[in-house]
Amino acid sequence: MDSLDKIIIEELLKNARISKSNLAKKLNLTEAAIRKRLKKLEASGIILGYRTVIDYQKAELVASITGVDVEPEKLWKAIEKLKVLDEIKTIMLTSGDHMILVEIVTDKMDRLEEVHRRIEGLEGVIRVCPAILIKGIK
Repeated sequence: MDSLDKIIIEELLKNARISKSNLAKKLNLTEAAIRKRLKKLEASGIILGYRTVIDYQKAELVASITGVDVEPEKLWKAIEKLKVLDEIKTIMLTSGDHMILVEIVTDKMDRLEEVHRRIEGLEGVIRVCPAILIKGIK
C-alpha cells in the first residue's frame, strides 16, 4: 500500500459513494488506475466493504454497540458464530474494555434483546455489555 492508496482510503472514509471518475480527478490518475487500485485494496482485505451511515432513530431502527467478552481460547470460535448473525453489521476486535465490539441493527427493541440473548448463549461468552444508540451524529 502506497501513499496514493492511503489517499483513496481517506476519500472513501469521507464519502464511500465518491465516483471512480471523481477519485481519478482528485488524484490525477485515470479511472482504470483507480479501478485497479480499488480492486487490489479489496482483494487484499484492506477494504472490507462500503457502508451507509444511518440515523437509526429517523429510520425507525434500533441499534447498539455491544461489547462482548469471551474466554480467550474460544475467541475465534465466538467470532465465527457472530459473523453469521444477520443483525450484526460490524465486528471489531479491540484492546479496550471489551475483546469484541459489535454493531447490531434491528427493527425493534424486542429483536435487539433477542440478539443479545443469542450472543450471551454462545460458547465461551463471559459478558455482553450493550450500549443502545440514541442518535447518529456523524
